[in-house]
Amino acid sequence: MSTPPLESRSLEGRTIAIAETRELDVFAAMLERRGAAVVRCPLVSILDAPDPAPVLRWIQQFNDGAFDDLILLTGEGLRRLLACIDRNAAHLRPAFVARLDEVRKITRGPKPARALRELGLKPDIAAEVPTTAGVIAALQPLSLTGRRFGVQLYGTEPNLPLMEFLTSAGASVTTVAPYVYADKADNVAVLALLERMTAGEVDVIAFTSTPQVERLFAVAAPDQVMAALQRTQIAAVGPVVAEALARHGAAARLMPQESFFMKPLTSAMEEALGKG
Repeated sequence: MSTPPLESRSLEGRTIAIAETRELDVFAAMLERRGAAVVRCPLVSILDAPDPAPVLRWIQQFNDGAFDDLILLTGEGLRRLLACIDRNAAHLRPAFVARLDEVRKITRGPKPARALRELGLKPDIAAEVPTTAGVIAALQPLSLTGRRFGVQLYGTEPNLPLMEFLTSAGASVTTVAPYVYADKADNVAVLALLERMTAGEVDVIAFTSTPQVERLFAVAAPDQVMAALQRTQIAAVGPVVAEALARHGAAARLMPQESFFMKPLTSAMEEALGKG
């Protein structure tokens, strides 16, 4: 077995806690190849909507031409819509993909754009900043009066700022929530992680979604969570997660500047902590 190049061990001696679920193994392996000791604490899991009927009704509306515009807030959402079709009404898939090609597609960030590319499609309007405010800014110069919007939600979060913007601009909105977030790690495991962080045993905790942030602050008292975070550097995959942390009074010090994925997040941690 060949010895890894020295630069691949740039996180040697560092302990990094990760709160990723769907791609936990991929993220952990990326860090371990660079020499980091990884503490895995999957804070949430993503599940299909418990009742597929409302999702299928929305899909049928979409196929029937009920919407002029589609806002995709997450790549997970588009993949879950397709999975719902494949499990429950496979005959709807060709019309769904054909309609996707026809509507004006607005994406919040790179992940929904990537999900579209998997279907051979691309966004018509891409928010420059991958946040709700970024979507609103991208749509503000346009005339939206009478436009019919389908909006794929982020989990079950109603996203009132986006809804209020669209309706005040004269558009109609119909939302769909194809997945939900469910707690995965038990409280004991999360509390144990907080204890290790407070003791200074963890160099960085990396967050890749806002539900992870909310789950952490829901498990323990805010002062206990903040005491742990003050002893640990905080990494966020992008501005949406950083904003969630800020709402709780925590600041993400490590974050990619442009591309909000796990590899750039790993690079940001390497730059801050790595051995030259």
